[in-house]
Amino acid sequence: MVGMRPQRVEIQPGTVMNFWVPTEKSKGSSSTTVQPNDKRPKKAVVFLHGFAADGIFNWQFQVLSLANKYAVYVPDFLFFGDSITDSTDRSPSFQAACVAKGLSKLGVEKCTLVGLSYGGMVGFKMAQLFPDLVESMVVSCSVMALTESVSSESLRRIGFKSWSDCLLPETVEGVKAMFDVGTYKLPNVPDWIYKQFLEVMFDNRKEKKELLEALIVSDNDFIVPHYPQRVALLWGQNDKIFNMETASNLKTQLGERATLESIEKGGHLVPLERPCVYNNNLKKILASLLEEGALPHNMIYIQQTWRASSPRVVS
Repeated sequence: MVGMRPQRVEIQPGTVMNFWVPTEKSKGSSSTTVQPNDKRPKKAVVFLHGFAADGIFNWQFQVLSLANKYAVYVPDFLFFGDSITDSTDRSPSFQAACVAKGLSKLGVEKCTLVGLSYGGMVGFKMAQLFPDLVESMVVSCSVMALTESVSSESLRRIGFKSWSDCLLPETVEGVKAMFDVGTYKLPNVPDWIYKQFLEVMFDNRKEKKELLEALIVSDNDFIVPHYPQRVALLWGQNDKIFNMETASNLKTQLGERATLESIEKGGHLVPLERPCVYNNNLKKILASLLEEGALPHNMIYIQQTWRASSPRVVS
């Protein structure tokens, strides 16, 4: 990947997490990277991937689009890519803590998170547990927590009995069914590509199944946290897993510091399905989040209140 290189970071004995980091970054450098002849430091943006693939596959188009302007970091969650652990903890909180510690070891002190689906859930945990690290978030097609009610309704809507049935396919037809659920329109690609995806992306099946089981929490146990960060929700308007009603409910839970925009003809995997539209909107959102960071809180509130309470639709 142009402008990026993989770096394995030991989080603790027995736990190693792979990060894709800027090529110009040297060990022990700060959370911002300065290019030659440019006095302006790059802000750190951390991309958190979904469950169906590793980090660089999930975010390849966004990395190529944003790496020149931002210091981009793309971790592989534990049991994805080259990340591994001997811990038995499968919770999103453990993933969040490992990403946060890895970023700290890489010298990242402040960052904006961009999370898709499973990555959004881990991102919310990071924002809750490490507010000094996470300044703001962009969340796509995700929830704060996968409660039993949200889980059962989503599975009913897509026609699967369990998340492992959907997200851990064992056949080419199973991979096609997963992408059919995840996209507005199933990609018209030959079967050998689905076969290669099946062979490459679905190792560590036992551990990944445990990760999915650890995601679900009781409705009675879930309490909506307060997030001091601003959160921008960027959704696929045709998401079949977490639909626009789910997105609107999430915006309500987040309150006045959240915004919601949706992309037409975009499904759950909207960053992959409509990368150009997604990237254009992501660039605007990141610029807004980072520029507004210097404004007084009351001006931020005025700007956010001015935005339409219903999602802005982009095509």
